[in-house]
Amino acid sequence: MKRIFSLLAIVLIFSASLFAQTEPVKQSKKFERLLNYIDAMYVDTANIAKITEVAIVKMLQELDPHSAYISAEDVAKSKEQLDGSFDGIGVQFRLIQDTIVIQDVISGGPSEKVGLKSGDRIVKVDDEVVAGIKIDNAGVAKRLRGKKGTKVTVGILRQGEKDLIYFDIIRDKIPIHSVDAFYTVGDVGYVKLNKFARTTEAEMDSAFRYFTQKKVKNIILDLSDNTGGYLDQAVTLCSRFIEPNKSIVYTKGEKMPRYDYNSKEMDPELVNRTGKLVVIIDENSASASEITSGAIQDWDRGVIVGRRSFGKGLVQREMTLTDGSIVRLTIARYYTPSGRCIQKPYSSYEEYNKDLLNRYNHGEYYHKDSIKFNDSLKYNTLKYKRTVYGGGGIMPDDFVPLDTTLRSDYHLALQRKNIFFPTISEYIDKHKDELKKKYGNVDNFANSFEVPEDFMKTMLAKAKDAKINVDSLPKATPAQESYLKNHIKSSMASDIWGSSAFWVIFNQQDPTVKRAFEIIGDEKLYNSLLKKK
Repeated sequence: MKRIFSLLAIVLIFSASLFAQTEPVKQSKKFERLLNYIDAMYVDTANIAKITEVAIVKMLQELDPHSAYISAEDVAKSKEQLDGSFDGIGVQFRLIQDTIVIQDVISGGPSEKVGLKSGDRIVKVDDEVVAGIKIDNAGVAKRLRGKKGTKVTVGILRQGEKDLIYFDIIRDKIPIHSVDAFYTVGDVGYVKLNKFARTTEAEMDSAFRYFTQKKVKNIILDLSDNTGGYLDQAVTLCSRFIEPNKSIVYTKGEKMPRYDYNSKEMDPELVNRTGKLVVIIDENSASASEITSGAIQDWDRGVIVGRRSFGKGLVQREMTLTDGSIVRLTIARYYTPSGRCIQKPYSSYEEYNKDLLNRYNHGEYYHKDSIKFNDSLKYNTLKYKRTVYGGGGIMPDDFVPLDTTLRSDYHLALQRKNIFFPTISEYIDKHKDELKKKYGNVDNFANSFEVPEDFMKTMLAKAKDAKINVDSLPKATPAQESYLKNHIKSSMASDIWGSSAFWVIFNQQDPTVKRAFEIIGDEKLYNSLLKKK
């Protein structure tokens, strides 16, 4: 009798499994029949491929906000940012007065090899005039990017040259950097990471070797506006600060068993596991940024500064469809070492997309007390047993409100009317060599250069020419005037020494970065934040 019951149980389990397996097949046949009806009988010509793509997108929206479809033609573009490279000529540019102006030439890239310089204006690409045609960023990329090994000829207008100069450039792999900047202030190393890409580990290796050379004791890790990326890169980054074989994050889903990711052994030159650590986050810090800041907070390894992070804690796996398109399907959730779920609620797709706006409207960006936590989602850190909360995002240990008063109305108008950067570029075109010779490096420039009053007058004249009614704008406060000049100075440094130089100067007036330096420089304050209950 026992055998009969066992056999019956096996049959029932097999039947249930067969039903579960065939349900998607039944629904796909239903969808296929509908497409055939549309193709055979619809009153007008129907684009079956487009209808299918729309249906897939809508289907995924019924699941969660982060399951996504990427068409075959967009797959390569979607991988560029995280894979850390694309095929092109190797320049960073701005569009100024309908002209492509080279802002920076990427070191070691094909443009540097043929002699292009920052400040050069690209007037022709092959036989096409590209100045004065209302070209946009996509139009520039379309003309300058191309398969590795192919040739493109650019006609350059360079200051001091009467005629166009032509360069034949062979396209190559161009790196996309995930580290915006790293530098030192005394015994503190600062590093800003914009994403977790395939190149992040190598780039961070360079930063840490530099920190070791400079005998850095303490580190500020800036993850503000970092929207995430590859999980393994987040684990490696955490391993620089947390001793080996400690939990960094684990994943778990209804159909996926728990999987743990632990910190790993690393070259002693590439780690800092004993010095003070401050991590900056904000509302745009997501996914891998939250894994990193969550692990550091849970292990009481460092102080988290800024504003509550985004709350993206869903794990996606890429699956390729028959035409080369990709579905990134959510298969699990991320959990910090203490067991906190990083993901915020997403019962309403519309409300989820409005979450950051709702935070802004509720005052969360300005007042810590506006953030309410559910006591049922209370957790303790692993070393000092501090209270932390789950339910969406990482709450910093030290809250820094968003300061929207630093930019004056005049400052905003200069940017909106596209006067700010063109005026700076024109000035650097004329004075780059003398400034580089006079100051030698960005540190000397940061310490000694003052934005000339003649430059400010030129910018004001351009603002009036652009019909900005300057006299009707509220008078800028001294703090706003200082912030504007600091922004100008930062941008000038970027045009002379590259984009990393921008942050060296700009951060001097960034409230969150300033607070991070204050905390890391004050042993008593640092410890009080790290150990408070």
